[in-house]
Amino acid sequence: GYGFLFEERGAVNGDDQTHRWIVDPLDGTTNFLHSIPIFAISIALEREGELVAGLVYNPITNETYAAEKGKGAFLNDKRLRVAARSEMGAAVIGTGIPHSGRPGHDSFLNEVRAVMASSAGVRRTGSAAIDLAWTAAGRFDGFWENGLKPWDMAAGIVLMREAGGYVTDTNNKDKMLETGGIVAGNETIHLKLLKLLKAAKATAPAEDAAKAG
Repeated sequence: GYGFLFEERGAVNGDDQTHRWIVDPLDGTTNFLHSIPIFAISIALEREGELVAGLVYNPITNETYAAEKGKGAFLNDKRLRVAARSEMGAAVIGTGIPHSGRPGHDSFLNEVRAVMASSAGVRRTGSAAIDLAWTAAGRFDGFWENGLKPWDMAAGIVLMREAGGYVTDTNNKDKMLETGGIVAGNETIHLKLLKLLKAAKATAPAEDAAKAG
């Protein structure tokens, strides 16, 4: 059988070394624990190191987002396409906020400050799988986050690509699973987000400057 990469159990090798399931049985655990109805099951299939299929299911809304390489992305039976907006001033951007115990608070504040000043709004659902599914569906125009694990975003990466979107890490490389950083959107919004985040990274917030000085 195929191998697995789980949030709960880590890597489990299978007899078939060329395929691996990447699974998060509950993405949005904190939402679930607080009875906030935004959480999902996220499942992706990796073949010889390439993500080839993804599924995100929200049991509350009964929405199944599914995609297979070369065959498109779908919400239940409806074909998905990323939003067509090209102006950041009209774009709604999703993100994740680092919580207690996670690094990068100061750098995130710098990033969100830059995106807030340029966009129509920033949203935080508490589930990266949902964020990417919503971006693939055109609900969000773009999405970025750092500090993610492969199971948080693997399925969403396939959804984005098959919905005509662009998805890279924050350095515009196909290294999302390795770096934990992700930037997603249509071609134009993806590029504009990358530029905003790069500029934000180059301008250290006051807290970082104080520590450095």
